[in-house]
Amino acid sequence: MKIDLFVPCFIDQLYPEIAFNTMKLFKKLMIDVEYNPEQTCCGQPAFNSGFWSESREVATKFMSDFAGERIIVSLSASCGGFIKNKYPVLFKESEKHEEAVKFSTRVFELTDFLVNKCKINNTDSEFSARITFHDACSAIREYGLKNEARTLLNNVKGLEIIEMEESDVCCGFGGAFSAKFDAISTAMVERKVNNAIKTGAEYIVSTEASCLMNMESYIKKQKLSIKTMHIANILASGI
Repeated sequence: MKIDLFVPCFIDQLYPEIAFNTMKLFKKLMIDVEYNPEQTCCGQPAFNSGFWSESREVATKFMSDFAGERIIVSLSASCGGFIKNKYPVLFKESEKHEEAVKFSTRVFELTDFLVNKCKINNTDSEFSARITFHDACSAIREYGLKNEARTLLNNVKGLEIIEMEESDVCCGFGGAFSAKFDAISTAMVERKVNNAIKTGAEYIVSTEASCLMNMESYIKKQKLSIKTMHIANILASGI
């Protein structure tokens, strides 16, 4: 199988090791990867802020960057969910509507792709640590992920998963929300991190780099010992 890899903005700019580890994982699984270095944003930030015209312009480039028929694997369910659910809406009154609808069916979030498309539950990975899992709002509500991440993590040798309270409650990021309502956002991330710490876990793991960035910022500011990690880094460990 050959796929196109979509590396979202946060990962490209702040956590490139997630993309490199994903490539490492795909190589082991014998999945051929095409990476277009000209790819940019999917258009979600502009869309969520009400700038639909600008979002449509970015989305048009995005579809051009990923022209073809291959599956597109996204390293974020937030971006993947936006493309799947909002591209048909964004281009509803456009001559590109049919293209956008077809394009949206090609996008898969990483764990969804592995578990449901490739039928891979075990990546033969090894990572000795206690972790707790954060179910990102966009992953479960926008994209529709269920237990795909846990299915993969449960098969990682040496890994202990300890569920936290309110694992599916928002971490307080919410894109522009954290900037517009910083006091509320801070209270939410404090609650999320405290729930994680109460489990005794060493790491908070998620499919979403943006959520992890938000929690990591709070953790560092408060000088806490718990760490954050994207699921791709764990799945690529021990390979």
